[in-house]
Amino acid sequence: MTRHLIGIDVGTGSARAGVFDTDGQLLAHASRPVQMHRPTGDIAEQSSAQVWDAVCLAVRQAVGQAGIDPASVAGIGVDATCSLVVCGDGPLGVGDPAQPDRDIIVWMDHRAVEQAARINAGDHEVLNYVGGRISPEMETPKLLWLKENRPQVFDAARDFFDLTDFLTWKATGSKARSICTVTCKWTYLAHEGRWDADYFHAIGLGVLADEGFTRIGTQVVEPGTALGAGLTPDAAHAMGLPAGIAVAAGLIDAHAGGIGTVGAGDPFASLGYVFGTSSCTMTTTREPAFVPGVWGPYFSAMVPGAWLNEGGQSVAGAAIDHLVAMHPAHARASAAAADAGQSLPEWLADQAGRAGDAVTRARHLHVVPEFLGNRAPFADPQARAVVMGQGMEVDMASLVSLYVAGICGLGYGLRQIIQTQADHGAGVSRIAISGGAGRHPLIRQLLADATGLPVDVTSCPEPVLLGSAILGGVAGGVHRDIHAAMSAMTRVQGTCQPAGGDLRRLHDSRHRAFLQLQSMARQIRADTPPSP
Repeated sequence: MTRHLIGIDVGTGSARAGVFDTDGQLLAHASRPVQMHRPTGDIAEQSSAQVWDAVCLAVRQAVGQAGIDPASVAGIGVDATCSLVVCGDGPLGVGDPAQPDRDIIVWMDHRAVEQAARINAGDHEVLNYVGGRISPEMETPKLLWLKENRPQVFDAARDFFDLTDFLTWKATGSKARSICTVTCKWTYLAHEGRWDADYFHAIGLGVLADEGFTRIGTQVVEPGTALGAGLTPDAAHAMGLPAGIAVAAGLIDAHAGGIGTVGAGDPFASLGYVFGTSSCTMTTTREPAFVPGVWGPYFSAMVPGAWLNEGGQSVAGAAIDHLVAMHPAHARASAAAADAGQSLPEWLADQAGRAGDAVTRARHLHVVPEFLGNRAPFADPQARAVVMGQGMEVDMASLVSLYVAGICGLGYGLRQIIQTQADHGAGVSRIAISGGAGRHPLIRQLLADATGLPVDVTSCPEPVLLGSAILGGVAGGVHRDIHAAMSAMTRVQGTCQPAGGDLRRLHDSRHRAFLQLQSMARQIRADTPPSP
């Protein structure tokens, strides 16, 4: 019987499933929405029950569209956002007590900014492995917020999961955690195979250490490890699959995108750029590289046996959405995009034309799109956006130029991360792109031009799903290990080469302006008296 693999990806707004053959060819994929509750700009919550239902429906739909025999599925891999799931004997809401089903603090939730600042004020060795400063997007600040602000929920919780590990637990009953999740977001020291009990005591979470870390994970395994006895009967029924199918320990979604792209070439020369609601940069090195403001180095968190540095931008696709929403022509453009059956960013990219012409028309506009802080290389959650050169134009052309300037701003931020990493021993010579926000050819070319590096485009249109399917292939015994699976299932379809000549000089000038505006914004903020 021909064997197949399923990749599951839970992003910020949807749960997706893809069916692949063992060579990495995508046969079908399906998506179901995931609800988000955002009562304020800092708060973002979801329901684990609703997420699980969306996952199961997406798998059923994808398998049906592929027209395969469900018995041919050899393995399932899972990735998800790095969101905190609180599990108890009943629903344990993380916010409004009247909404107990909202038991997930989403990755982008910034309620724990103050807790992160307190942690960063301490001299904790584990912070050396998160770029020197922990982010409020990570799990220990969120756990500390929960303990301090919802103590009854914290005490009643039986387990605290990263969303990926919650999904594999739901699928298999195994509480094993992935090295990827606990190392990148929970301060687990994978290179030493241990939690640091002193850190947890020092920051106010000593109870977790005193319990022997049972609520956050005592069994930590590499991504791709087959969990438990495979798909449980209950999970199999919900997904419309046979019980017992191998389920792999998973990855964070950005890391799955890295696996699904960098393996097409030399993973040590290529930076994985996962461009979605936020963006992540994934850089693989043979030896640990300590880069200020860039998360890591993490051991075996993406490519087994290698070290990983993870940077990125707190908002990327979401920054562009917010930027263009401020323009007077936004409503008209949204209507035109809807009439064309396109998303607004896709429609704007189509209107922009060639990348060189588009950036030349937008040369007077400069955007530092840090609407929700700077993830790297400053690890500064208080940073905010700068827009310079915007006039009183209300026409569609000025909206397109603003959009192009925003994409360039993301590109210059990416260039800043790449240069900072290179200065500290984690250099790369090319970029491998994945993520829904980076699919348009204009965006890929603008990123190549803005960074000055070639951007590789993989042949699979869904590289994040492919990354999860690669894990399923390893767990199901189809491929020997992740290295072999990446080699067999990933390939480059084409490359966007960076511009030269006058256009290169224009981007160099705009990059310098980006750095100046970013620095000026930090200085102004530092000079502004605090609120009384």
